[in-house]
Amino acid sequence: VQLQASGGGLVQAGGSLRVSCAVSGSVDSVASMNWYRQSPGKQRELVASISSGGTTNYADSVKGRFTISRDNAKNTMYLQMNSLKPEDTAVYSCNAKIQLSHFTRKLYDYWGQGTLVTVSS
Repeated sequence: VQLQASGGGLVQAGGSLRVSCAVSGSVDSVASMNWYRQSPGKQRELVASISSGGTTNYADSVKGRFTISRDNAKNTMYLQMNSLKPEDTAVYSCNAKIQLSHFTRKLYDYWGQGTLVTVSS
């Protein structure tokens, strides 16, 4: 099982960017999916999360600007980032809680590689 993040890049302040995270491999189901970010000298921060049923939560710093969504048929999660600020510059990483077997129901924690988002002022 792998998580593949993509879509990062360089954008000017006030601009928009969408990052994606796709789950590949043999899974039974994907429970919660999360976006984290980390910039140099700072602790990793939970940016947004979404449950399998679509319930979302956001960090206060991104509320009203970022939207998390997922396509369960494709096991893919998205983060639409609008009105970007220089302080949003970070490596964005995706995380998912995944059930591998219908019989054990145990959730495993998987991480994707980060994708760099740079917002210029």
